[in-house]
Amino acid sequence: MNEKPTRPPVFLERSGYHRRRMADAAFLLPIFGALLLCTPILWPSTPDAPDQTVSAVSMSGAILYVFGVWLLLIIGAAWFGLWVRKWGEDRQDPGAL
Repeated sequence: MNEKPTRPPVFLERSGYHRRRMADAAFLLPIFGALLLCTPILWPSTPDAPDQTVSAVSMSGAILYVFGVWLLLIIGAAWFGLWVRKWGEDRQDPGAL
């Protein structure tokens, strides 16, 4: 008689919350990668000042940085791919073909 209507919980269940955060991270990976790949543009070149207070980055260092970021992006994308595959297998209906 004195029943209060039940409201849905305010918080998501842990698996749903984790899944959404991982999807957000997967969407941000290309943006983060583009920012990391653009940082060599901001590095100082050979300074014109005679005191040379700013040290320039060598070309080989910049190339190693770019390929290192590229490798990390490949590893990150593969990790997200494996995570999505695992998530898809967990959601499959065992009775469905």
